[in-house]
Amino acid sequence: MRVLVVSAPLTGHLLPMLPLGEALWEAGHDVLVATGGDAMNADTGNLPVIDVARGLSFARIAARNMAAHPLDARAELTGTAGTRMVARLFGAVNEELTDGMVTVVEQWRPDVVVHEPLAVAAGVAAARYDLPTVLLENSLFDGPALVRATAGSKLMRRALRRHGLDDERGLPAPQVVLTTAPRSVVGERTGLPMRPVQRGGGEIPAWLRVPSDAADRPRILVSRSTAPGPGADPMPAALAAAAEVDAEIVLVRPEPRVERRAHGMDRVRTVGWVPLVDVMPLCAAIVHHGGSGTAMGALSAGIPQLAVPGAGDRRHNAELIARRGAGLSGKVTAEALHRLVADGELAANAREVRTELEAMPPPEARVPDVAALD
Repeated sequence: MRVLVVSAPLTGHLLPMLPLGEALWEAGHDVLVATGGDAMNADTGNLPVIDVARGLSFARIAARNMAAHPLDARAELTGTAGTRMVARLFGAVNEELTDGMVTVVEQWRPDVVVHEPLAVAAGVAAARYDLPTVLLENSLFDGPALVRATAGSKLMRRALRRHGLDDERGLPAPQVVLTTAPRSVVGERTGLPMRPVQRGGGEIPAWLRVPSDAADRPRILVSRSTAPGPGADPMPAALAAAAEVDAEIVLVRPEPRVERRAHGMDRVRTVGWVPLVDVMPLCAAIVHHGGSGTAMGALSAGIPQLAVPGAGDRRHNAELIARRGAGLSGKVTAEALHRLVADGELAANAREVRTELEAMPPPEARVPDVAALD
């Protein structure tokens, strides 16, 4: 069986899809990954990848849409726009991807198309050739809702018409929906549960390999977004609060100016690129920008997290985590950092979510569900 795995042209969108792609490949199926942009720099292992977004600039599309819709742009930057700006941004992205996706499907002839919610161009190409689809949720947001919002945008409705599809009806429903979010965090979902798996690997300094509970002080990891924007870097605030917290603060990939400030500070250390999925279980807690990948990683590691509300889905993620009691949502303060490592209820709730995720079927257990569509 041939399986086409498609993500939007962003690394954070592709990485959560690779474990299922690898499981399908290991089961003997032919797998091709289609994406573009900075996702082309991701390590896809044994899976071949094709660029269907040559010349596409996400920054250009974002700037154009932000300028054209200033009120929605302002709401998006604070994480209060719902799906309005997402629909505009990813509607424009997918409109540019659609013709390339149709060409890939026409030439490679997959039997099944697996795509994430913000890669609806894949759904258009599959519908044109009457192929079954699998929707793989890759965040804490409801996947079908994102598909409806994006496919219903003005530009995507134009793309649907261009390829002979009924833009009023939108995309056909996927045959299978796979959800990786824990139900105790996001509520009931209609999809089949699949355990989120994040790939590790890479070097970890010897001092960081010592588990937090074996160290002199509890260790708080602080991570920032790979994309710039408001609230993307909680490290300056963590540094400002560090002197008042009896914990080891570890900054991951700090910007040069932040690293200079951290140099010589008591109980503050810095480290370059490290595999967060392998480092988080060695820590007592993590502070981050609210991105879904880091949030899911902390839930899988079973450690409390402080997620800073911000643009896009970051406020949504932070509020879900806080509502579950597995972490905090808000500004980085000394009080919040102290609570992260001292509040036993936060730690217990985080461990409960980890147990919930470990009980979900792994990606290889969902291979038969995909193969049955052939």
